[in-house]
Amino acid sequence: MTAELVILLDESGNAIGSAPKAATHHARTPLHLAFSCYVLDRAGRVLITQRAHDKPTFPSVWTNSFCGHPSPGEDICDAVKRRAEQELRLTLEGLVLTLPTFRYAATGANGVRENELCPVFTATAASEVTPDRSEVAAVEWVPWRSFRDEVLAGERAVSVWCASQVARMAGREVDDGGFAPAALDELPPAARPARHP
Repeated sequence: MTAELVILLDESGNAIGSAPKAATHHARTPLHLAFSCYVLDRAGRVLITQRAHDKPTFPSVWTNSFCGHPSPGEDICDAVKRRAEQELRLTLEGLVLTLPTFRYAATGANGVRENELCPVFTATAASEVTPDRSEVAAVEWVPWRSFRDEVLAGERAVSVWCASQVARMAGREVDDGGFAPAALDELPPAARPARHP
């Protein structure tokens, strides 16, 4: 089986190479391209997930619906849809870019550091959720507004990146319960797709 590769980036978000995912994540993880997605249902609930207990990075932590890494040459929107299927057996519709240039770095309790340019997407669930237990320990549907308020007040423990993302997403909410879209050309250069979703 071919090792999963991640796209390495310079400080301007340009691709400078690739490396195996497993070998990339350590105490001095280089900057690389990732993505996060928040999946909502038609009732305005957001899907949150608990990372599997034996994951090498941030095990057991509650966080957004799912995260992942586009492969070299893969359209980032296709990568989001692929990862939803892999991790949650979930089909998405209405994929929207929400935070095109989100970046964070954080070190987990085991000393493994994340260092990512991590565009954030939202989407609507178009199927039932059936999590892959090697990736996801538990799932929960929570009203977005309750989740947002609890995270912002520090009343709900979530991953470092999720807490920061929720704070920024709160400023992009629109009246219909969604989020103001960003343009795909606002993505870091390495993530700009050749076509739109």
